[in-house]
Amino acid sequence: MSAELSMEPVMTQQDPIDLLIAFEEASETPIRPEYVEGTVIVPPAPNDNHNDGAFELSFQFRAAGLRLVGMGNGYRAAHKDGRTMALLIPDFYVRRRKATELDESYRRAHKGWYPIDMIALVGEVTSTNHETDTGPKLRTYAAADVPLYILINRHRKTAHCHSDPITPGDDPTEAYYATEVKVELGRALPLPAPYPTLETAPFLEPTE
Repeated sequence: MSAELSMEPVMTQQDPIDLLIAFEEASETPIRPEYVEGTVIVPPAPNDNHNDGAFELSFQFRAAGLRLVGMGNGYRAAHKDGRTMALLIPDFYVRRRKATELDESYRRAHKGWYPIDMIALVGEVTSTNHETDTGPKLRTYAAADVPLYILINRHRKTAHCHSDPITPGDDPTEAYYATEVKVELGRALPLPAPYPTLETAPFLEPTE
């Protein structure tokens, strides 16, 4: 999900987890902010095309026999020194494993955020600010070594499968995916085994 409102890079020693809690408590309406590349992002309220399409993709994974498909949970990526690098709430994902006792302990210790290494495949559907999903989030998922990033770019009317994450040095903002498969919305998006080919036709509806 892309962001409608983002703050300037946060220059603070406060853990971003506590910062997001403060944002949630200060908001008059329910929000679920994220933290990417030093920036707090407040997502817009998604429309039906966004939500229905994301749900449809999740269903396609389940119909293919992949049971560890989910939506709604938050995931934390960490720098090598243990500091929080990013806090992300993907539109949909496929996990490597069910949450173990260790994963649940991690979630409690980090106030509701699971470790991002649980994720084998992650997906985002663009909203108002599509640059968030095509830039910072793409780099962050690559830096976190998430193997596959599925991006539905409703602005460009394209669907993408990014794979082979690479971080060339110590700077996570330099991370990228070495391989990309791209199709126009409405065409089938092939994914590597054991994942299904995704039908993207649900996203042909108006995006406004």
